[in-house]
Amino acid sequence: MSRTKVYIDGQSGTTGLQIHGRIEAREDLRLLRISDERRHEVKERRKFLNDADIVFLCLPDEGARQAGSLVENPDVCIIDASTAHRTTNGWVYGFPELSLGQRRAIASSRRIANPGCHATGLVSVAASLVRMGILPTDYPLCCFSLTGYSGGASV
Repeated sequence: MSRTKVYIDGQSGTTGLQIHGRIEAREDLRLLRISDERRHEVKERRKFLNDADIVFLCLPDEGARQAGSLVENPDVCIIDASTAHRTTNGWVYGFPELSLGQRRAIASSRRIANPGCHATGLVSVAASLVRMGILPTDYPLCCFSLTGYSGGASV
């Protein structure tokens, strides 16, 4: 049985550690781990990014953009947890509940931008209101969202 290779770029951060913890015991996945000493070396990161089947980018925006530019293998599926690619052409917004075709678009994409918690909260309500005809598509919607340090902590 061929196991799907998964690489987490940003493996030692909060999000990377959470993803690692969720998939490390799976029999169908093989985690690729870059050594701590070499995780900032572009050449080494490029090797891991292109050898994986699935890559999670758990980096600040600029790091996610750089990592995305290092992927030359068109078969690598990238899931970006940052905000860097959420509105980038060629990237699918990873919110399957957004529309009927969104789940299919995500499943067939190799570039997926993970929606954040604040955006998910707003979009899940606003998109439903637009679909029901309650909120006009051109309504100048504004949302204030605030979080503190605890917003990034795991429970």
